[in-house]
Amino acid sequence: MLTRRGFASCALCALTAFAATPVEAEGPAPAGIKREILKRMDGPTPNYETIIASAEIAPGFTVPRHIHPGIESAYIVEGGGLFSVEGEESREIRAGDVAMVPPRRPHMLKNGDKPTRIISTYILEKGQPLAIPA
Repeated sequence: MLTRRGFASCALCALTAFAATPVEAEGPAPAGIKREILKRMDGPTPNYETIIASAEIAPGFTVPRHIHPGIESAYIVEGGGLFSVEGEESREIRAGDVAMVPPRRPHMLKNGDKPTRIISTYILEKGQPLAIPA
């Protein structure tokens, strides 16, 4: 069960398609999302990689429903909105909240009236995209 503080993300994930530096681009992000991969490394096991990424979601933008091929842990730096994870109640999130999204669990974010900035850590299957439409 997620609480308000144990919640938030992907935008959260915004991931929704995280685009980053040219070398690390995962494909174009939707028009309302600005994303950047900050750091990427192999591990924690041979078939996984860890990625730290930032995302900024435009005011009023809805991050489409998507999944990640691994775990997402997110911290909401500023802003917030209505966050939905399949199988859980939708919740309002705001600056200071955190969230963890299980692997391949569909989720989305309806952003509020201000930009939302998120920092996420992903532990993903190697060779998979950061985000996949659901």
